[in-house]
Amino acid sequence: MKKNYSPATKCIHSGYEPKNGEPLALPIYQSTTYSYSSPTEIGKLFDLTADGHMYSRISNPTVACVEQKIADMENGVAALCTNSGQAASFLAVTNIASAGDSILVSSKIYGGTTNLFAVTLKRFGIDCIFFDQDIDSESLAAMIKPNTKLIFGETIANPALSVFDIERIAKVAHQAGIPLIIDNTFATGVLCRPIDFGADIVVYSTSKYMDGHAVQLGGCVVDSGNFDWTQNDKFPGLCTPDDSYHGLVYTQSFGKLAYITKMRVQLVRDLGVYPTAQAAFLLDLGMQTLDVRLERHCKNAYTVAKFLEDSGYAEFVNYPALESDKYHGLAQKYLPKGCSGVVSFCIKGGREKAEKFMNSLSLFVNAVHVATVHSCVLHPASSTHRQLSDEMLVKAGIDAGLIRISVGIEDINDILEDLKNALNKAFE
Repeated sequence: MKKNYSPATKCIHSGYEPKNGEPLALPIYQSTTYSYSSPTEIGKLFDLTADGHMYSRISNPTVACVEQKIADMENGVAALCTNSGQAASFLAVTNIASAGDSILVSSKIYGGTTNLFAVTLKRFGIDCIFFDQDIDSESLAAMIKPNTKLIFGETIANPALSVFDIERIAKVAHQAGIPLIIDNTFATGVLCRPIDFGADIVVYSTSKYMDGHAVQLGGCVVDSGNFDWTQNDKFPGLCTPDDSYHGLVYTQSFGKLAYITKMRVQLVRDLGVYPTAQAAFLLDLGMQTLDVRLERHCKNAYTVAKFLEDSGYAEFVNYPALESDKYHGLAQKYLPKGCSGVVSFCIKGGREKAEKFMNSLSLFVNAVHVATVHSCVLHPASSTHRQLSDEMLVKAGIDAGLIRISVGIEDINDILEDLKNALNKAFE
């Protein structure tokens, strides 16, 4: 696939390129195993000296096409799909961090990721240190310890809708000899490509906009291939012999593909978090319309955000495309095409009014999910971020009256009418 094509074109054409007489649609290779001509050929696969699929726990031809498509969209060297976004985040971190290490994580991230990093990874002996993504570079650099292995943030935070200053924080990370990992779920490669701004690894919950129809879970990790893992002694897993592969050293054998190769043949091999061929096929279908869907999502969401801002019922509205938003400047830099379809606002009257408003909606679906063609609504403090303490809720930018709206691609007049009716009922 030509590198100079736009993400909109790559959404359709990258990954699978049919030859003469072959199916136009991506084939579903529904097989767990693969046939080879001799034991020698299979042995080469296990020695990692030959390309090919040995078992669908770590690779599959259908999934591989989708991985290539996502890597092309992101300007990365390779991608690895997983069966959930949580799995992608887990692998991205544990591929280079282990017991005794620490990671720096923006406090404004998805609640599920907060629990994964602060609770589950702690059981693995990995210390998660949260930071305010808006602090100055010098203060952030001072938080980096000798055992810090990475910095992690979200392009557009869920549900605070803050915008991460990728380029600035990438410089802080690189000066310390560590990579920056960015969760780009809400933006996707259509609205922002973090690698272009210095991010080293990009992770996704493909269940959101990439799929777009709420039909299957998935995740993905994309490697830029730009980070030099050999510049210091912080990453022995990549730079010292792996006994499970006869002493192979990933950086020596795979160069720019070292990070993603290790993740596939070591972590995915052992943990079994690879998606099915059917899941990859559905993801590919969703991605083919990603660009056109996001254009409608962004347009509708901006209209909704302006309506809420002018309604008199909102304490504040979070949507970076709004001229009044704190992150508008960063949005213009990183998200010039739009800021996704997710809007959050704090309704006057707190939790009580939030409940009345949500119970009065008819078009909007009360759902945990987000970033689908349907318009959905959620109260984060009592759902996705329910496990967070009051202090953690404040740091995550979540108020008791905060409502997250995932604006769908329905007719904007129907969306606005539903919101108006629900707000009127909540305050009557």
